[in-house]
Amino acid sequence: MQKFADFAKERQFDGDKIPIADVLNKEIVVRDFRVASSKVKQGTDYVSIQIEMDGKPRVIFTGSNVLVRQLEEYKEYLPFETTIKKVRDFYTFT
Repeated sequence: MQKFADFAKERQFDGDKIPIADVLNKEIVVRDFRVASSKVKQGTDYVSIQIEMDGKPRVIFTGSNVLVRQLEEYKEYLPFETTIKKVRDFYTFT
């Protein structure tokens, strides 16, 4: 018999939801992510990112197109260590 978790597309992320500002310029581990359509800004996407910071699971959300593109491009390397930096008016992994 199959387990629901083995085939379910929707998955819950562990940890407290925190603002992206709380992780800027800090070492984090990106464990997983999910891209979805924004209900607030029609026609745009946002990303939920499961991270680990200071050994604790956390979840951050952002509409950053750069982070969405980087996550999709490098998803085969998950999990990975990184830092999120704000460069002018966008966020990026470094």
